[in-house]
Amino acid sequence: MVFGRSDKRRKQDAPDPVTLKILVAGGFGVGKTTLVGAVSEIKPLRTEERLTEAGRPVDDLAGIEGKKTTTVAMDFGRITLREDLVLYLFGTPGQDRFWFLWDELARGALGSVVLADTRRLEDSFAAIDYFERRGIPFMVAVNCFDGAERYPAETVRDALDLDPEVPVMLCDAREKDSARDVLIAVVEHAMHVSARRREPALS
Repeated sequence: MVFGRSDKRRKQDAPDPVTLKILVAGGFGVGKTTLVGAVSEIKPLRTEERLTEAGRPVDDLAGIEGKKTTTVAMDFGRITLREDLVLYLFGTPGQDRFWFLWDELARGALGSVVLADTRRLEDSFAAIDYFERRGIPFMVAVNCFDGAERYPAETVRDALDLDPEVPVMLCDAREKDSARDVLIAVVEHAMHVSARRREPALS
């Protein structure tokens, strides 16, 4: 009984956890919705609609012919990394026609994961350019699809012409542990970048 009351009092006195906003971005069909759903401890909010014949001229399904739905606004999920650290995840829509939503979704974000598919690597350039131009720290996570050829992280880095400090790692967006490792990596990278920016310039 005493231990129970003491533990309860300790929990009541504990400070609120730090909450951070992380974006999950990338091209059409790269696995953003899958990654958010794999790690979210709440039922993810999804804004998916079925693909239609009208969208075929603008939605390139090469390599992802089995895709039936697409995100039209955002995905939203939450994961507690530690007792004192909670991430709010916002998955961005992948098609160009929904890019007007990105500025609002990016507001207040600590950093971003850019998911990449080696079969459609060129689809990653737009997201990478977006975060580079806005100074938002990001990392690239290569989603290893079944049947897709796998390349070393450094080969992907060279193909995407990334700065040396941008982390690149391989992942499986379907697997909770793999997706969680990606999120830990982007938080560590973004916090390191933020700390470096706060350092006073050397005279």
